[in-house]
Amino acid sequence: MRKSLVALSVLAATALPAAVNAADYSDDIHKNDYSWSQFNLMYAFDEKGAGKESSHDYLEMEFGGRSGIFDLYGYVDVFNLTSDKDSDKQGAEKIFMKFAPRVSLDAVTGKDLSFGPVQELYLATLIEWGGNSGVNNQKVGLGSDVMVPWLGKIGLNLMASYRGNDHEWNGYHLATNWFKPFHFFDNGSFLSYQGYIDFEFGLEDDAAHQSSTGAAMFNGLYWHSDRYAVGYGLKLYNNVYGFEDGETLPWGPVADSSGVGHYISVTYKF
Repeated sequence: MRKSLVALSVLAATALPAAVNAADYSDDIHKNDYSWSQFNLMYAFDEKGAGKESSHDYLEMEFGGRSGIFDLYGYVDVFNLTSDKDSDKQGAEKIFMKFAPRVSLDAVTGKDLSFGPVQELYLATLIEWGGNSGVNNQKVGLGSDVMVPWLGKIGLNLMASYRGNDHEWNGYHLATNWFKPFHFFDNGSFLSYQGYIDFEFGLEDDAAHQSSTGAAMFNGLYWHSDRYAVGYGLKLYNNVYGFEDGETLPWGPVADSSGVGHYISVTYKF
């Protein structure tokens, strides 16, 4: 389970110019349309979460794009590809999915809603599903594209969280992501700094294993060509998903939800 979301590896290099002008709908609502998809073969070292830390392989099918009023990012993760009985993921959920469609309020209203560094506003949603009786979360709120120094355009979304398994609203989710090419080679390939921050707050904390906040920050260094990418990510955790680090969870294990994890990936772009 890598994101809440999303790093702006969501943007292939060819899509960057279109995205910069995404808030202009004056003549053609579809003029900034684009789409992309890629496969990421991943390995996680010391991943934190609900239970002991885990090191494991997985395949990530990642996609996104723009079509008129809709902005989309999503991915599907498949864990333990070889069904290795000694894998940390043996017996756990095989698949995790995240979809983050946003609806442009600029496009829907036909008005330029930009102000200051804010380029565009959205109705933002986020849907997270695991297999069996695992993750089942839905989130909705206000999204934006914001220009910041050096990084350029970032996504910034604030959403209320609905826990589908518990049938209740519980807390809020602040999410941001970025993609910054910072060094270009003569052959057209480049290095990028890409990542995201997920911060949850206002969570119920009426049990010892629950925290009122949870956070994760992914910092990735990637080499990109037109067709391939190779990268390393350093991920920082603090009571991630609202599990109190070191506390025993109701289903048995002790939460290892704070610390540092490492990710390596090899990508093929379609």
